[in-house]
Amino acid sequence: MNESTLPTGGNTAALRAKASAQPRAASAARAAASRPAPWRRWLPLTLLLPFALVFGLFQLAPMIWVLVNSFQAGGEWSLANFAEILGSPWYRQSFANSLDLAFWSSLAGLAIALAGTAALRRVPGRLQNAVVAFTTMASNFSGVPLAFAFIVLLGMNGAVTLLLQELGLVEDFHLYSRAGLLVLYTYFQIPLAVLLLYPAFDAIKPDWRDAAALLGAGPLHYWLKVALPVLRPALLGTFIILLANALGAYASTYALMTSNYNLVTIQIAGLVAGDIFLEPQLAAALSLLLMALLLLVTGINQWLIARSRYV
Repeated sequence: MNESTLPTGGNTAALRAKASAQPRAASAARAAASRPAPWRRWLPLTLLLPFALVFGLFQLAPMIWVLVNSFQAGGEWSLANFAEILGSPWYRQSFANSLDLAFWSSLAGLAIALAGTAALRRVPGRLQNAVVAFTTMASNFSGVPLAFAFIVLLGMNGAVTLLLQELGLVEDFHLYSRAGLLVLYTYFQIPLAVLLLYPAFDAIKPDWRDAAALLGAGPLHYWLKVALPVLRPALLGTFIILLANALGAYASTYALMTSNYNLVTIQIAGLVAGDIFLEPQLAAALSLLLMALLLLVTGINQWLIARSRYV
């Protein structure tokens, strides 16, 4: 072999460096080719701009306005609005009535939805899907159409009211009262509760019932010791959402009762769109207290869920 063709130590190192550099260059070229163009990185943010604009205009801006104006009285910073609300029996009654309707309708709606969802998960799949689709539609049936439907069915001369009176089952039921509002509120709570509880039942395994039965547990013992503890976080979360839904209800109640029942939402609407007097700053203070109440209830719910050993 010719001595000039033999690789020396320096040539060997150079060849090794060149060989190792080629894969690095190839991988760098592939990474550069796969790196998206700058406009592609900014495209998702650009598509979010309309949502951010709507969220800012219709969510953040009203909240900021409420927060600022609730502490304004006579053009100065003041707590006079809150002092007037807390010192007025009329406004305190509105909070008490709102909490009363919200609590009992949420509790009744949750109980009915729990039983209905448990039964729904045991029916055939095609019927189950049809019921879920109907429930989704029913959850959006609210406001003035819902109030009109209740007037036609359960009003003083409603079809169901006259039928129940004819059968002797109802004597003094009045839709335009607390009892009527409870029925109305419970009705629009049930579909929402069913939709919220339906996925939570996936956490319950079908063989748990059989295992509990083999250990001697009856149906009631199974629900009290197995199913309900597993569903507890979902039940608490659903109850809080129902409570917030009822506290913020306005259209159905106003269409049914106008201003004849003292609720917080009706008072807020009267202060910003009433025919007699307008006090938007007092309405802002009422709204802020309502938001604080919802935050408090939500905080208690999160604390209870965090203490649950099944989360």
